Amino acid sequence: MGMLVSTILPMALLFLVFYFVLIRPQRKRDKETQRMRNSIQVGDEVITAGGIVGLVVSIKEDTVVIETGGDRSKIRIKRWAIQQNETVHDDDTPSK
Repeated sequence: MGMLVSTILPMALLFLVFYFVLIRPQRKRDKETQRMRNSIQVGDEVITAGGIVGLVVSIKEDTVVIETGGDRSKIRIKRWAIQQNETVHDDDTPSK
């Protein structure tokens, strides 16, 4: 019985450390990123995962059309490809 506890206890502690150091913070970042992608509005300036910067022209269910460059080129991208929203809205309040 003692040998079983001495084998399982370190593994359980290691799993708890991994959960609180790696898994939990990553899930929190994923939720914040998803919340940012769902709150995108027409007129927001966004940056894609590929580094393309543009203004949101229209939003559909899972795609977004952005306008880039001086010649006003339009690109349709998937919503998951948006890395960052550069536009600050009044209802955005930083949480502490």
